[in-house]
Amino acid sequence: MTNTIPQVFAAAVHRDPAAPLLTWYDDATGDRTELSGATLDNWVSKTANLLVDGVGLGHGDTVALVLPPHWQTAALLLGVSAAGLAADLGHEPQPVEAVFTTPDRVAVAGGWNTMDRYATGLLPLAMPLRTLPEGYADYVTEVRNHGDHYRGAPVSPADLAVAGPYELSHEETVETAVARAAELGIGAGDRVLIDTAAYPDPADWLLAPLAAGASIVLCANLDRAKLDARSDAEKVSVTLT
Repeated sequence: MTNTIPQVFAAAVHRDPAAPLLTWYDDATGDRTELSGATLDNWVSKTANLLVDGVGLGHGDTVALVLPPHWQTAALLLGVSAAGLAADLGHEPQPVEAVFTTPDRVAVAGGWNTMDRYATGLLPLAMPLRTLPEGYADYVTEVRNHGDHYRGAPVSPADLAVAGPYELSHEETVETAVARAAELGIGAGDRVLIDTAAYPDPADWLLAPLAAGASIVLCANLDRAKLDARSDAEKVSVTLT
């Protein structure tokens, strides 16, 4: 059974590790990044190792993700889950052990009181930031120093997956994702194009498609004039805009 987030993600990768699992577009910058299941799994493992070996977090600790929808946000959320940590999705400040954010959200992220702070510019080609906010390390620089495989203890369905005002266990999170996929009309094998402005919640743009056995075309600053051509090029079967 797939009743934890790591199990859902592992099943998604296993179906076809070389096939595109998450394709990212930003029509404001022209960025397009395509990640196969194997490539995204590599980022997830490196992130989990950063959190455990680099930051020194342990099972049950909480990590705040004050981030917009993005493929790096996906890697962070899935890495947090793989490491047996709980994700605070940035709704309101809570006690956490680490925080990840972008330079333009540093003022908001300051509400989460922790010494371990990481920033990412969410730049094309996963480029590092030229200038880091004071007190922050660069996520994309630090994560590359860590191993490609995560060998930590397995996660239990009862473990906390989502912290903050809407606490959910892994099992509850997966059940919610499965139900949400059904509501959105996402099924196994679908290629789902998602407008981040319309669906900013990772339950919609990440977990629901993964739980359904679908792949993702995630679009920020969506230029609707490009929608039909992109849908054809990416073989999209479900559009959420």
